[in-house]
Amino acid sequence: MQHQADFIASNFRHTGLVGGFGSGKTKAGVIKTIVKKLQMPNIDVAYYMPTYPLIKGVAFSNFKEALTEYGIPYTLHETDKNISTPYGNIILRSMDNPDLMVGYEVGYSLVDEADVLPKDKMKKVMVNVLARNRARFKGNNNATDFVSTPEGFKFLYEFFVKNESTNKLLIKAKTKDNPYLPPGYIESLQDEYTPEELLAYLEGEFINLTSGTVYSYYNRLENHTDKEAEEGNILYVGVDFNVGNMSAIFHVIEQGNDYAIAEITKEYDTTTLCAAIKTKFPNHKIIVHPDASGKNRKTNASDTDIDILKKAGFIVKALNSNPPVKDRVGVVNKRFQTKKSFVNRFKCPDLVECLEQQPWKNGEPDKTGGLDHANDAKGYFSYYHFMRKKKIVYIG
Repeated sequence: MQHQADFIASNFRHTGLVGGFGSGKTKAGVIKTIVKKLQMPNIDVAYYMPTYPLIKGVAFSNFKEALTEYGIPYTLHETDKNISTPYGNIILRSMDNPDLMVGYEVGYSLVDEADVLPKDKMKKVMVNVLARNRARFKGNNNATDFVSTPEGFKFLYEFFVKNESTNKLLIKAKTKDNPYLPPGYIESLQDEYTPEELLAYLEGEFINLTSGTVYSYYNRLENHTDKEAEEGNILYVGVDFNVGNMSAIFHVIEQGNDYAIAEITKEYDTTTLCAAIKTKFPNHKIIVHPDASGKNRKTNASDTDIDILKKAGFIVKALNSNPPVKDRVGVVNKRFQTKKSFVNRFKCPDLVECLEQQPWKNGEPDKTGGLDHANDAKGYFSYYHFMRKKKIVYIG
């Protein structure tokens, strides 16, 4: 399959193959580990799995099959979790106790099912994997690669997507790409899993598996823009008020499309937010679309949040009262779906994280995880411009 070939051939410092069940991830990982071993005679390589039972029940059989298929002599040492070949050793290690990952060094590492572990534990494992992956060999870049089914927004999402870089490559594989699956396999998964789970287990997508995400139509690639603020742009700013966690999302509007091109998050209060906006964009016309509750909420003895925005010199255009949450969410989702709304993911990383991860809770967007503020700020802007109704009263 093409995704297997691309993974095996990749020379990036870190390559990830993330795919659905039955998409051939583990086989690709085993083959690449063997290829690396052949490329580095007398330099050991390492293959990691979440637990020792997985090594015994899955890795041993996969390596025996592949080594036999390629005619490579080997000896399996089950007690030591080691496979010796005429070219050197393949060291198999469990990740369930990172403190025991000591006493060896290798020139290449393959991590299988990284997202099975809790994210914080996997981060600790990664430190130890990289520490062991230090054996030098001419022309080798000591790569550490990954094959896994995505299990929500965990380690692999953070490593490859949130912290993307030029030395990383993420390859996605779908279950249907495998022509050798038994009849009815995909249908059996469809009968078993929720639509959100099927996105992960059939399509290889990162998805919130605790519940559906609120902004399910947002796609960080399809809804991406490289636009930034240019001289003469009017900036439309959605603002969400929260003491200690103020959020402002900056937009430009062109030909009916809206583009989120900057953000200010985690400001303390409305006064400090105003100062931050003036510092960031001193020469632009600013029109603010805030949370309507700001007309009643006083930050100091005499001024409401909206009063402070106006005194700072900004034009304020807001609703007299906030719309139903489902309507605000709906207009944002609809614009993402119809490719009329875009986000510069490099300039708005907090907004992207919130859009991708905020789940539903009891039929409402979950506000307990801190993923609501940037989304709400964008929603106030979007509703004001693209879903205004005649009977709604406006402020300014």
